[in-house]
Amino acid sequence: MTFQLQLLTQEQKERFEQEGYLIVKGLFSPADVDVIVQTFEDISQQWIPGHFEPNLSADVTDPLSRYPRVMQPHRFNETAMQYLLHPPVLRVLADLYEEDALAAQTMFYYKPPGSRGQALHQDNFYLKVEPGNCIAAWTAIDPADEENGGMLVVPKTNHYDIVCPEHADQQESFTSHYVKPPKEQKAVPVRMDRGDVLFFNGNLIHGSYRNKTKDRFRRAFICHYANASATQIGSWYRPLYRADGSVADLEANPDGGPCGIEFEASYPH
Repeated sequence: MTFQLQLLTQEQKERFEQEGYLIVKGLFSPADVDVIVQTFEDISQQWIPGHFEPNLSADVTDPLSRYPRVMQPHRFNETAMQYLLHPPVLRVLADLYEEDALAAQTMFYYKPPGSRGQALHQDNFYLKVEPGNCIAAWTAIDPADEENGGMLVVPKTNHYDIVCPEHADQQESFTSHYVKPPKEQKAVPVRMDRGDVLFFNGNLIHGSYRNKTKDRFRRAFICHYANASATQIGSWYRPLYRADGSVADLEANPDGGPCGIEFEASYPH
């Protein structure tokens, strides 16, 4: 399926090319968000091997132990697959890629109060999309800001090479990799409302704040895509899907792995 309807203005496309990211307001309707909320509330009460493995104990002190991220929910949940292939998202991606997109990954972050953030990193270090690049579609399920663990981006680093990460601060980040921004470039906050989608290039350096609130989750539904002309992707992301749900069988690119490598469970609970 090819999307002919252009959703973005030329100015938006140029901003994405220059800055490496773009927010599209309200791309998910309130009804869509309600469905996603209920779906992942149901999942949060389960144990799904290889996808969602919470510690359901009442005395857990690390919030991310009780609410870890859900990995690849589209592989076991029809609603997650439906929204991975959400037509408005695919139309935006077609504008950004100037070709169709292939769907590669879903994740859901609960980001409960008190939980650590994610150190600055680059997504295509993990996805290994070649030729071309991955693009993330990061959907705010709750309003996201500096207080409850919203996103950070380093503008214009989409033109920066993929670099070998350093070791992150385990007290602040639940993942172990950290990419230092180029000299004189700083991470800036991205404030989002419920249903907004942040699109960003796979080379863009980005991360998130710690959730410093006592009563606000910062839930997010996150998908990654590859350009249809790509021939390789990291094996963890195969198979990929076209807009009509059919499978696109790209070659396995060596290395790569899940988007953000978590610290071992030795972090004190």
